[in-house]
Amino acid sequence: MLVDQEKCSGCGICVPYCPAQAISIVNKKAIIDRDACLECGNCIRSLVVRCPKGAFYEEPGLYEGPRAIRRFFSDPSTSHKVTKIPGRGTEEVKTNDVTGRVCRGEIGIALEVGRPCLGTTMTEVEKCTMALAELGIEFEECNPLTHLMEDRKKGTIQKQYKEEKLVSAIIEFAADFKMLVPIMQRVKKVAQELDTVFSLDLICCYEDDGSLPVLPVLEELGMKPRVNSKVNLGLGRPFKIYREKKEEKVCDTFTA
Repeated sequence: MLVDQEKCSGCGICVPYCPAQAISIVNKKAIIDRDACLECGNCIRSLVVRCPKGAFYEEPGLYEGPRAIRRFFSDPSTSHKVTKIPGRGTEEVKTNDVTGRVCRGEIGIALEVGRPCLGTTMTEVEKCTMALAELGIEFEECNPLTHLMEDRKKGTIQKQYKEEKLVSAIIEFAADFKMLVPIMQRVKKVAQELDTVFSLDLICCYEDDGSLPVLPVLEELGMKPRVNSKVNLGLGRPFKIYREKKEEKVCDTFTA
């Protein structure tokens, strides 16, 4: 984001609404710290924050080059032009009864690095992807972060993106249930190495008796989940079995 200095009146309305605290008033004019700016567009997009002088504007060429991913991972109203994958993540469990992305005997993991509130860099995200890649997991094809990786088997991010800052990035994958313990242990270990925060989503199917097989395992690991987040009622009609359609997978079908 940029500020037209001739239009800016220095009113300061914009300052408290920047999530990265990148806006300040200097010599009675709003200025933006380019390094801190996440390109989230909140200073332009929000009706509450709308500049009375219309001084904020997007940098020409913002949607091209490495800096573009700041916008695509920070502004929920944009669709990735770099990765060609819409959304910041996928629908996860919300349509699982139809898509069958996570089946019995499997777990689904979504690790949102930078949230809540703190933000992150791709370097911090890479610490997580590399640690998880060592376990041999397969990153979700329909997640835009996956398409920024240099080597998916190693979980490395392309060099030109590593220092870019963003509100958050979501790491997604599915794995066999037997991998639950090593994955959770790895997540707990990498958490101590990060200079940011993350939110952890764990997805699984109920058993026929209504029990959740992950709960006793998490209890042994000393992890207390909140089981009241997203519950899929299972009322949809499955159109394909996920394992049988991996090669013909269309990402637009699964993204939010």
